[in-house]
Amino acid sequence: MTANVEDYVLKNAADAVKGKVLVIKRKVAKTSGLSELVVVVSVATGGGLDGKGVGVIGKAIGAKDARVASEDAITSKLGMPKDAVSPFQIQAPVEVVLDNALTKITTGIAFKAPNASEIITTGTNLIKYFKENLPDHHKIHDFSVVAEAPAASKPAVKSKPSKTNDKATPGLDEKEVKIGIEVKKEEDFAKWYQQVLVKGEMLEYYDVSGCYIVRPWAYYVWERVQSFFNEKIDGLGVENCAFPLFVSQRALEREKDHIEGFAPEVAWVTKAGTSDLAEPVAIRPTSETVLYPVYAKWIKSHRDLPLKLNQWNSVVRWEFKHPQPFIRSREFYWQEGHTAHATLEEASVEVRRILDYYAMIYEDLMAVPVVKGKKSEKEKFAGAYYTTTVEGYIPTTGRGIQGATSHCLGQNFSKMFEICYEDGDRLKSFAWQNSWGISTRSIGVMVMVHGDNKGLVMPPRCSRIQAVFVVCGITAKTTEEEKKTLTTKVEELAQTLRASGVRAKADLRENYTPGYKFNHWEMRGVPLRIELGPRDLAQSKIVLVERFSGSKSSCSMADMTTTVRAQLDDIHKRMLDGARAVRDAHLRVVDDWGSGFVSALDSKCLVLSPWCEAECCEEAIKKRSAEESSAKEQDEKAPSMGAKSLCIPFDAATLGGKSVKGKKCIACDRSAVSYTLFGRSY
Repeated sequence: MTANVEDYVLKNAADAVKGKVLVIKRKVAKTSGLSELVVVVSVATGGGLDGKGVGVIGKAIGAKDARVASEDAITSKLGMPKDAVSPFQIQAPVEVVLDNALTKITTGIAFKAPNASEIITTGTNLIKYFKENLPDHHKIHDFSVVAEAPAASKPAVKSKPSKTNDKATPGLDEKEVKIGIEVKKEEDFAKWYQQVLVKGEMLEYYDVSGCYIVRPWAYYVWERVQSFFNEKIDGLGVENCAFPLFVSQRALEREKDHIEGFAPEVAWVTKAGTSDLAEPVAIRPTSETVLYPVYAKWIKSHRDLPLKLNQWNSVVRWEFKHPQPFIRSREFYWQEGHTAHATLEEASVEVRRILDYYAMIYEDLMAVPVVKGKKSEKEKFAGAYYTTTVEGYIPTTGRGIQGATSHCLGQNFSKMFEICYEDGDRLKSFAWQNSWGISTRSIGVMVMVHGDNKGLVMPPRCSRIQAVFVVCGITAKTTEEEKKTLTTKVEELAQTLRASGVRAKADLRENYTPGYKFNHWEMRGVPLRIELGPRDLAQSKIVLVERFSGSKSSCSMADMTTTVRAQLDDIHKRMLDGARAVRDAHLRVVDDWGSGFVSALDSKCLVLSPWCEAECCEEAIKKRSAEESSAKEQDEKAPSMGAKSLCIPFDAATLGGKSVKGKKCIACDRSAVSYTLFGRSY
């Protein structure tokens, strides 16, 4: 049950005391199921924590090797910034320890909150909140009886120089690390991904766990997807529309197979103000049950077909396990198309055409290679006749990832919702339906595939800025007139590029050095940096530096437009070719289990194997590959280690698959039906 926080807070309290929230990181065994973080809630003064160090507090609550949790740990685990952790936003399995001193505070207690100045409550209300909402994940502790241990007497020793910078007096290198990416992609992928997104200004964390603020740098990518896809589907006669956010319980439960697939993820609205709703309403996890009762009203004759609608919206799927920005979140943005047709043949043609458009979004916009194929019966969309998909690959984790899906729903929904029409002979027929969608997950895939240890690497066709100008070579001897001449020329060159269709910007900030600007735009992944100094100006040339390869070249100002446009296209091609080469190098064709199915998975590879397409074998493959694996998980936010079927490729030959004739299933003695792509997956 989702708690109504308003029931536990005060609207105002003039004499409220300040609350204190301390987030401790402890050492726990990976198999314990315990969270690394413990949140201690008290008051700023007059509580049991006064005068006690984190080690003493940790020892008192049984936290081994306790230390103050870092900003990154708090942001990634709690979804809140370190200086604004709200007790009311903490969710299981994080453990909460409440200071017994809270029960003795008779005034209000004010806590900071991510999106509010403060939240005021009472100690009694706070304890009541945790008892009613996190009964198994909180405890009350009396810290007043815990004494600070006296420091042991030690002989004086000569101080030794630290191998790292003293945090009390940070040096320049430490400052540079803090504004840059602090971890390597190949060493801590989950933390690297979080830092790249936040420091690259793609998103910001929000005070509701699993929800994120999409910043303009990322939203522009989504706008490019929208523009591209709208143009394509407009050519198919698809029209954009908008349907309500809410779904009635009656409509959602009308199609049993469909709702069973989403039931654990559906968020329900049960109250309006302080009153209970007569009938709860769901927030759409998808819109089939929103649209199709209306389709039944609109479609009466064969003349009403085909009906082709699309909407750009957000949906909510309340996933509690390991939310990950763009990849798996509780609210995400997508488009969902819903069409109705007179024949299966017509519907099937559209399914494949839409899938082609999705592949183009990944490959032609984002420079990410994908495999087009059909989902297994087990993995298809709930209630679908069949599902087609584009599957990507994340090299660092060795995992496949579903990029977008195009479903033929058959007549399953039309029979349930009575979407029928009279044909030319006045006979009643049920419509054949499709649904298809791509989401902002695509942005996460793009970042995971192309990003490096300096930050984002943006594909030129979906980067908000394609080329950034930076003035270089200014020294103490450079006159104001010379500076003005340089900046004026940079502005002129940037305008020339913009007029030619290149998204260019001149970075003329005077309070930052060229080196800082280099790092700033590198972290945001701008494809080209264009440098101009006094010597370059004298020679009428510019210097071009690629973000993708780091290569540096020069060209004349007269050739700038032609050179830059050609170079941006070439960067896209090399990014796509490079990502495809990496994927193909991690793809293994394995015809029988003993020839290295599990070892290929442990080597971060995808596996193409003959399969009988029986669901029992699919389950056996997943279970057996998990049991036999010796690999260490690269991404703690990714699902289990077992391999599942990613798709049955439409063209397995391009991936190295041969004729399946005479082949046995990888998991049993039955004849194989197809070469299927298996892998660990997000």
